[in-house]
Amino acid sequence: MSKGIQPIRGMNDILPEHTGRWQHLESVIREVLGSYGYQEIRLPIVERTELFKRSIGEVTDIVEKEMYTFEDRGGESLTLRPEATAGMVRAGISNGLLYNQRQRLWCTGPMFRYERPQKGRYRQFYQVDVEALGFPGPDVDAEMILLSARLWKRLGLKHITLELNSLGTSESRAIYRELLVSYFRDHHDRLDEDSKRRLEGNPLRILDSKNPDMRELIDGAPLLSDHLDEESQTHFQRLKQVLDQAGIQYTVNPRLVRGLDYYSRTVFEWVTDQLGSQGAVCSGGRYDGLVEQLGGPATPAIGWAIGVERLLALMESQDYPFPVEAPHAYLVVVGDEAEQAGLALAESLRDQLPGFRLETNCGGGSFKSQMKRADRSGAGVALIIGENEVDRCVAGLKPLRGGGDQQEVTWGDLAGKLRGFIEPGAGS
Repeated sequence: MSKGIQPIRGMNDILPEHTGRWQHLESVIREVLGSYGYQEIRLPIVERTELFKRSIGEVTDIVEKEMYTFEDRGGESLTLRPEATAGMVRAGISNGLLYNQRQRLWCTGPMFRYERPQKGRYRQFYQVDVEALGFPGPDVDAEMILLSARLWKRLGLKHITLELNSLGTSESRAIYRELLVSYFRDHHDRLDEDSKRRLEGNPLRILDSKNPDMRELIDGAPLLSDHLDEESQTHFQRLKQVLDQAGIQYTVNPRLVRGLDYYSRTVFEWVTDQLGSQGAVCSGGRYDGLVEQLGGPATPAIGWAIGVERLLALMESQDYPFPVEAPHAYLVVVGDEAEQAGLALAESLRDQLPGFRLETNCGGGSFKSQMKRADRSGAGVALIIGENEVDRCVAGLKPLRGGGDQQEVTWGDLAGKLRGFIEPGAGS
């Protein structure tokens, strides 16, 4: 038997039994972000390729190996977005949101990278991206971290730890870059092929190498923290003081550099040991030069992104009590007259009971088969209407969970009776 056309490798269907979990997480994120004054912005998933080359950096794995890039019919090079920050900045510039203004924005949606698919790393993956643009001080850095910590608290998650570092300004990083290049050149024969390629274009990325054979060499490299400019040191110290006062535990990781060229000063990651090799749940940092680099006004900025699939996997691993979105009631209708009357009655009940989930049997079937469907639906109660019930304007109300006797209720009293399935204790 043919299986038909299969999905693209690394791009997954999210089936109905899982979408409720996604919706619940999205609603919690929306609630938390709203409590801090962040507003949602919706962006296109396709941008000009130049945007990512200029923002992420041409000598990066993302641009060199992982982007889905194509030429449209007009001959323009376009790319499916591999991350959201560049698009967020582009939107701010092109819509005039950054001139003498400050913005707290967030977006969510799919990103695309051509990577080797594995658990927690897919070719189409979903992120929540949060950005604060126009804020120069460490107070907003702290807010970004406090916001994410509140999200973990709201979700009741454990085993997530915070790592911090400062990359300094572009000027101090240039001085450090020379020291780093000199160090790695002295050990050129110990570099792997990726590191040799990065040495001239972006040597800081060597520090981010996941190759265990490079660990000893990287551990011996000069530390960026020893070469920070005074202003960046003060900025980082003030950030740590705010986090200390707020009771946020963290580790300063001098090897945390992040994989994108546009970061400066504060960078951070929330990591977990509960998901195997894919331990980063939330990553972000400052990118004070990016807006100007992309043609906008000089604008300090900071942001972070959450991998939705990874966060859901962490929630599942900790037995998070996801709400079940089963129907409150299932309408069983037997006979032509009951089918017609039942659909009208169902509409009346939905009018009277906002938020009431009522699944109506469609497609016929015997009474027995319909009751089986009612049970499989997860509904708490079955409403039963046959021709006899239509003649008398009543419905049988049969509990499907927890026992109880079937009772007969007039159509006029049904809404009051069913309200108890939305508001426990009412209508009983």
